[in-house]
Amino acid sequence: MTSRNILVIGAGIGGLTTALAFAAGGDRVDIVEQAPELSEVGAGLQVSPNASRILVALGLGDRLRKAMIVPHEIVLASGQTLRRITHVPCGGFAEDRWGAPYGVMHRADLQKLLLDAVAAHADCHLHLGQRIQNTNINSLHARLGRPAPDLVVGADGVWSQIRKLVPGAFEPRFSGQIAWRFTLPADVARSVLDPVNVTAFMGPRTHLVTYPLDRGETINMVAITRGIQRGETWNSQETGSDRPGLLSAFAGWHNSIVSILRQPPEMNCWPLYEVPDGPWHNNEKTVLIGDAAHAMTPYAAQGAAMAIEDGYELAQACAHRDAGELGSALAGFVAARRARVARTRGRGAFNQFAYHARGPIRLGRDLVLSLKPPESLAADLDWLYGYRASGL
Repeated sequence: MTSRNILVIGAGIGGLTTALAFAAGGDRVDIVEQAPELSEVGAGLQVSPNASRILVALGLGDRLRKAMIVPHEIVLASGQTLRRITHVPCGGFAEDRWGAPYGVMHRADLQKLLLDAVAAHADCHLHLGQRIQNTNINSLHARLGRPAPDLVVGADGVWSQIRKLVPGAFEPRFSGQIAWRFTLPADVARSVLDPVNVTAFMGPRTHLVTYPLDRGETINMVAITRGIQRGETWNSQETGSDRPGLLSAFAGWHNSIVSILRQPPEMNCWPLYEVPDGPWHNNEKTVLIGDAAHAMTPYAAQGAAMAIEDGYELAQACAHRDAGELGSALAGFVAARRARVARTRGRGAFNQFAYHARGPIRLGRDLVLSLKPPESLAADLDWLYGYRASGL
């Protein structure tokens, strides 16, 4: 089989993973990004074993382990009393059970790790500062002086332009939820927050996730509440009227948590959008992955992981196929990934219901969780964290 020309639109985590996966199979890959420079924001993310396994397979294991913090456990706690309800063991337990590490890290560090690997690969070519519109995609390769692509991969996020080339694909819809993201020095909140583990504080209609970054020197905070739509953006700075609304959403929470939420001088606001299930490819040579195909709310902490899985599985589905055979490969890829994404989305919906429970449902939730052995909670995640992409 001759080497094929792959065009990846978007140099985020999913796009860069896709590029490395295709290049590993001998393809020539162009990655096009509209930003003049890459500066991933959003503070932190969780890298679960289903994603880290793929990054290790791409030769990034040593660098990944150096960049990640590996927590001992994921704790579920009450936001109103701070009482620890239960936990899922991580650390060595996670690696033994699921065959790959579970860790937390800066988004920017993961993107740089991938970017360095792309820059070092002779068959990967990154093009920054290229404004992408669906109307000029067919002439893009000529502008870049590159060969015509055999496959175009839309990894350009929730506001994807490439999605417009896929007939019937749905546009994003606002979930009604906002994620407030910020970091704090660990010493500021050490008496309240666990500086070494992941903690999900649960409360009525809201929850707060915390975990360490920067070798434990800072704590990443993600507070999720109801909110209003802010237009076509996935990230913005808070305005003067935002903080009172956030504090109102956490009324009734433990005073120590409310005090922490008052402290940051500025937060990043991420309106949470979803892309409903619809077509991901145009029956020719264009396919969507990651948020461009199936953006979901972060209740399962799997947005980045699904994009990483998508990119790797797409390359595997297209392996050993000539350029003219890629159409059938895309159909198989989409069918398999749609089922996987739907189950993950369902897990997120369940988590949202459980985390935000009120009244008698909250009391029942706490009782059931406190009685369930941690190993049983881990077993509930085997299908998600233990997933092995094709060939792994």
